[in-house]
Amino acid sequence: MRVQSRYFEDFRVGEARTFLGRTITESDIVMHAGQTGDFFPHHMDAEWCRTQSFGRRIAHGTLIISIGVGMTADDVNPEATSYGYDRIRFVRPVFIGDTITVRAEVTAMSDHAKRPGELGRLDETVTVTNQHGEVVLSLVHLYVINKKGAA
Repeated sequence: MRVQSRYFEDFRVGEARTFLGRTITESDIVMHAGQTGDFFPHHMDAEWCRTQSFGRRIAHGTLIISIGVGMTADDVNPEATSYGYDRIRFVRPVFIGDTITVRAEVTAMSDHAKRPGELGRLDETVTVTNQHGEVVLSLVHLYVINKKGAA
């Protein structure tokens, strides 16, 4: 994990980061179900899933959010704080054995509404794709980032 101080002024719209793949396992799904209490049959009942259009068990959307966003966390920035997530979309199902990759792109920057001299707001569009290059998840990760000299 890298620790790098980057202030608001150090970012540019269009700047992108990409991350290596991660294969989703049955253990991931079972552990996530246990942690969240979500034992919905779409995730846990192979026989029931065979009767549905997707034909097999699918990963929890919240699992893919957790892993996808977690994959971007190798760039720890002590000047930034996560402010939340917008426009979360589960575009396609993720199956056991699928390998996901992540791309994060800075898509908007603005002054913080309440503290414009001290903080900036940065939106990073996070796109998760499967091994076929198909988008499975899209969201916007919102950050609040310190400005240089504001401390």
